Amino acid sequence: MTYLRYSSDIEQPDADEQATIDGIIKGMTQQSETVEKREYHAVRASHAKSSACVTGELTIAADLPPELAQGLFAAPGTYAVAARFAQGPGETLGDRVSTHRGVGLKVFGVAGEKLPGHEVETQDFVLASGPTFPSGTAKGFLRDGTAIGTSAGLPEGVKSAVASTMRNFNRLLHAFGTESPMADFFGHPFGHPLADSYFSQAPMRWGDYVAKIAIIPVSPDQKALADWRLDPHQDENGFRHVTIEYFAEHDAVFELRVQLWNNAETQPIEDASIEWSMEESAYRTVATLRLPRQSAYSPERVRYFDEIMTFRPARSLVAHRPLGSVNRARLQVYQALSAFRHRENNMAEANTARIEDVPA
Repeated sequence: MTYLRYSSDIEQPDADEQATIDGIIKGMTQQSETVEKREYHAVRASHAKSSACVTGELTIAADLPPELAQGLFAAPGTYAVAARFAQGPGETLGDRVSTHRGVGLKVFGVAGEKLPGHEVETQDFVLASGPTFPSGTAKGFLRDGTAIGTSAGLPEGVKSAVASTMRNFNRLLHAFGTESPMADFFGHPFGHPLADSYFSQAPMRWGDYVAKIAIIPVSPDQKALADWRLDPHQDENGFRHVTIEYFAEHDAVFELRVQLWNNAETQPIEDASIEWSMEESAYRTVATLRLPRQSAYSPERVRYFDEIMTFRPARSLVAHRPLGSVNRARLQVYQALSAFRHRENNMAEANTARIEDVPA
């Protein structure tokens, strides 16, 4: 199969893109201010409520073909990682508001040329449930972010009702063999966080090529969780509790897989709402992420993961630079919102450099 090569002209920013990005930052900062007043603490503007804070190893496969052996993955090796599993909202809601989920991955000891402003040897990957970003573009991000920001002050019961409606709609669509990324975004099933797959959603540079990535659960223990469902009326923090319980007894194992870009017409760079067909380009395994059994929520570790450590697309090798409209927005938005959170909490922002910094 022939894969398309990366070049500096594959991105096509809108002429007014910076104004759009400024609007996203303004709107999400206002959302964070609303949440801070209610919670008496500034939390992450997305994925505020963590489910597990764990460490492990990323092992790059040997003998990868040239198109996969790129950037961090150019040679076999094993790297220490930190992973933060979290629910989607930028506020600490009960689990009846079951929306999309995310995983922040930080890979340590990564040598090579970094993006401007990133000076330590780490590589971050920011992943979410669902293969697409429903907003699609920076302008869609501004539109949807404005709607979410407006709803930040609403009672939790209203948000729970919206999530319930979207879950039911999602279930109906699945019965007819289709799906809605937006319905899943606002009404993700009550499934186990470690049974989900997580995706970059938007493309990134893959050395000489372009790709989207995903982590897919592969251990038998995780596969056995496929039909597990939470009863949120019994436990408002159930996703966290079952994830902690899992890590107390089991390893979690994911394959990191790559979907290479091979069709500029059907696999757009600028619109992250369009899923790249797996019939045209399948996801292929390049590494194994192993998160061994451990205490996944000690007070010291949670404080470090939730308050000090940050996960940003901008903390990247040049070889894995985020691409497309949504990602160009993320490069600035994540930095601005992180700075706001740390400033409001009177805490220095840390670009965690070593796995040894992470509490046991």
